Amino acid sequence: MPTTAREIHLASRPNGWPTPDNFRTVDVELPDPEPGQVLVRNTFMSVDPYMRGRMNDVKSYVPPFALDAPLDGGAVGEVVASGSDDLAVGDTVLHQAGWRTHALLPAKAVRRLDVGQVPASAYLGALGMPGLTAYVGLTRIAEVREGDTVFVSGAAGAVGSAVGQIARQLGAAKVIGSAGTAEKCAWLTDDLGFGVALNYKDAPIGRQLREHSPVDVYFDNVGGDHLEAAIFAMADFGRIAACGAIADYNADAPVPGPRNMAMIVSKRLTLRGFIVTDHADAASEFYGRAGAWVADGSLKWQETVVDGLDHAVDAFLGLHRGDNTGKMLVRL
Repeated sequence: MPTTAREIHLASRPNGWPTPDNFRTVDVELPDPEPGQVLVRNTFMSVDPYMRGRMNDVKSYVPPFALDAPLDGGAVGEVVASGSDDLAVGDTVLHQAGWRTHALLPAKAVRRLDVGQVPASAYLGALGMPGLTAYVGLTRIAEVREGDTVFVSGAAGAVGSAVGQIARQLGAAKVIGSAGTAEKCAWLTDDLGFGVALNYKDAPIGRQLREHSPVDVYFDNVGGDHLEAAIFAMADFGRIAACGAIADYNADAPVPGPRNMAMIVSKRLTLRGFIVTDHADAASEFYGRAGAWVADGSLKWQETVVDGLDHAVDAFLGLHRGDNTGKMLVRL
């Protein structure tokens, strides 16, 4: 029997901050799966900062979202009909067909999850792409060393919170994080073991960070004033892993870069951007180590959950306002 599904499509390309008018909810009929296919009822979908760039029609490391077609992104769900010998009805799976209630997919496009020890939603956060991003940035890009001082911006988000905890497991002596509320800062220090949490709304981040310099490694999720502050605070031969620049994602005009770029030369800094999908070969190593960290309590996470596909756009906009602590998810 056909299944009625609801999908969120990109109706128009945003200029600056997206608005609800840029999106459209569409009902579609999905047939029963053919051999080699599965029908999945999504239970959680992810909203992530990188999705904003895909709403622009510009060349990037991933193709832009198509107009009048469903958005996509990480999601977990339950197999409700299967044409595959490898996947059974009731299996919990991970895939990339989010922003919809149901997805008809090739069986090879989903991964069965072990949800005996952790909830399925964790595979969209600390045990998924955000956790792997943190691990790759620290081990392959900035190459954290024993005794380092590490600074991470956006530290109360899904990636940033994992960065701080993983850095400690890799031998960092001091971990500094920035966040935008007193509650988030308390979570970082009291629950996640950050040594210092700086509320960037209390005072200029450069002035606050100066008290904790020199910094050996900066994991950049924000860009803008945070990157400029970090360059000032870096030790000679410091390493910067450039993961994102959410401060500029919704700008409607080009944003000037840091004013102190010459210090990259004088301090002999290494600044390297990276995309986690270039490092798929690190996944098995990460999952092995992360599983042990979860088991012993040294890798924790928090989720901010918004209910309903009708509120997915609200969740996405809230992510860019900093409404979330930990991973922002939509429960379907």
